[in-house]
Amino acid sequence: MTTEATSRLTAPLRNVEYRVLWAAEAVSSAGDQLAKVALSILVYHRTGSALWAAVVYALTFLPALAGGLGLSFLADRYPRRAVLSASAAAQAVLVGLMSLPGMPLAALCLLLVAVQLAASPANAAQNAITREVFTDDHLYLRSQDLRGITTNTVQLLGLAGGGLLVTAVGTSWALAIDAVSFAVASVIVRVWVHDRPAAGGEHSTWFSATRWVFGQRKLRVLIALSWLVGLAVVPEGLAAPLAQQLNAPSAAVGWLLAADPLGFVAGAYLLSKFASAAVRQRLLGVLATTSLALLALFLLQPNLVVALVLLALAGAMGAYIITVTATFSTWVPNELRGGAGGLYRTGLRVAQGIGVALGGVVAQATGSAVTAIALAGLAGVALAIPTAFSWTRVRHAVAAGA
Repeated sequence: MTTEATSRLTAPLRNVEYRVLWAAEAVSSAGDQLAKVALSILVYHRTGSALWAAVVYALTFLPALAGGLGLSFLADRYPRRAVLSASAAAQAVLVGLMSLPGMPLAALCLLLVAVQLAASPANAAQNAITREVFTDDHLYLRSQDLRGITTNTVQLLGLAGGGLLVTAVGTSWALAIDAVSFAVASVIVRVWVHDRPAAGGEHSTWFSATRWVFGQRKLRVLIALSWLVGLAVVPEGLAAPLAQQLNAPSAAVGWLLAADPLGFVAGAYLLSKFASAAVRQRLLGVLATTSLALLALFLLQPNLVVALVLLALAGAMGAYIITVTATFSTWVPNELRGGAGGLYRTGLRVAQGIGVALGGVVAQATGSAVTAIALAGLAGVALAIPTAFSWTRVRHAVAAGA
């Protein structure tokens, strides 16, 4: 039973450790948004090539995939505060080097790869520490709600003003700001987060968590629910052609990109305020299916306003992923939580990358972004329904103690 105090969205912020972890993530996320815009502008101005700009942007994702599988176990093998602080410090140095004027493009790419590799153990350590901070499941779920809302709000602010800020201060200064954000995160984590012993120690190896996770049916079903997000993000990769097909002004590209995170923030807030953890777990299959069914409604050839409403509602339903992530972390033993979290995060990002790529292929083949989004929704519903039934069986088995 939750008290009124623990049911409030901001209740986790009363914990000093979480407050520091939350602030560190928010600051570094804001810096990252600024850096992504700055890198795209910097590379395009130097090369005049949209392809090179896209390649460098892709480098902000690809190394994180390898690092998620290969380096996340470090958050189990070594003390997590040390891993998080050291990773943030390394990122501060690397991004600081990137900010130096005249840095050769090849060196810039190598530094970017190193930054993303360093992010993997940091993310794994942050997620695992947060679960250690809160022994109360309800407070932990609230903490993840707050993280999700913060991350998507930062994304919205980045969409709204990132380009303007980079234009105002210049690309080198924007990267320098990102470096400072990592340095701040490293220091405050070192000072205010408790130093706990390594959860797994020398028994933690590269793929020990991966082998354990895939041996657990309940965790495989949660991973399957998370992978459905790969189809839900298809509209994000098709925002520009979608705006053109809807005969909308160029500014509508930003509106279409902002609709999903805006809906996500609203959905996360409403779930946090009105639904208990048990209710949210029961609703996982329904919310996942509904988020994709809303995209399938693009078959009706909506106008811009209806399209924005559908995307915002799909984003609100998509807030189910917070409960999936929190449940996954809770069901993994502490000594494996870093490596398992890296596996989960990697799978989620791979699913999103594949989904966006396939959406682009279908849009190119059919000549219609609207059709591609609708087909992604239909395919998602076809996958979500059996996954939802599997989740119901798993949830009942866990409740029965099986």
